[in-house]
Amino acid sequence: MNERPPTHTVGILAGMGPAAGVDFARLFVAACEDWLHAHGRTVRDQAYPAHWMAQLPIPDRTHALADPQAPQPLEAMLRGLEQLAGLGARAVAMPCNTAHAWHAALQERAPQVELLHMPRETAAALRTQGLARVALLATQGSYRSGLYAQAFAEQGIECVLPDEQARDWLMQGIYDGVKAGRLALAQQRFVAVGERLRAQHGDIALAMACTEIPLALPQASAAQGWTLIDPTAILAAALARRAYAA
Repeated sequence: MNERPPTHTVGILAGMGPAAGVDFARLFVAACEDWLHAHGRTVRDQAYPAHWMAQLPIPDRTHALADPQAPQPLEAMLRGLEQLAGLGARAVAMPCNTAHAWHAALQERAPQVELLHMPRETAAALRTQGLARVALLATQGSYRSGLYAQAFAEQGIECVLPDEQARDWLMQGIYDGVKAGRLALAQQRFVAVGERLRAQHGDIALAMACTEIPLALPQASAAQGWTLIDPTAILAAALARRAYAA
């Protein structure tokens, strides 16, 4: 069982933001290592699948959803997706939750590649874990799109949403915190949201449904012991399964 496993080339459509894209590549490599261990394969350089990452400057997704006159991200994302397909990628992961508002349009215009759907992958994983009620930490764009609420409902999972004040704190943590390189501020805002949700709903699982949130919240001392769900890691595992033809 130690011969090189069969693999497919896969891709990562990143740049939303760049730090989250780099972190996703790390998670993907870790997911591949987990797959190799689970299938009795030797972990070595040659056992990893070919994978390409496109780090592109893509217009802000939340702003685009809020204002139709704002720069729209679809064409930039489509160019990246087509470039990855041209490099041989059969499946592509997009490590930006809000960007999935354009998932259907991207998949329709690039049918030659499978574009994974992070909310659906997350909901399926949560159902497997037996979670019936999960609080959603996300951007205003993701709340507006309703993609996670729909994906959770399809799996019979209640999607608990934070109030408007907590949503503002999340946006501050994402934009003024992680995206601006101020992790201490990000942790403060994310912890405040988690504490408010836990005060209202008890020891509820928190889905970190913005790729910036896992870069700060899990490291906060106040969050130790909380049930944190990382959709980015779930997406990385799904991409690894595609890469190993599973």
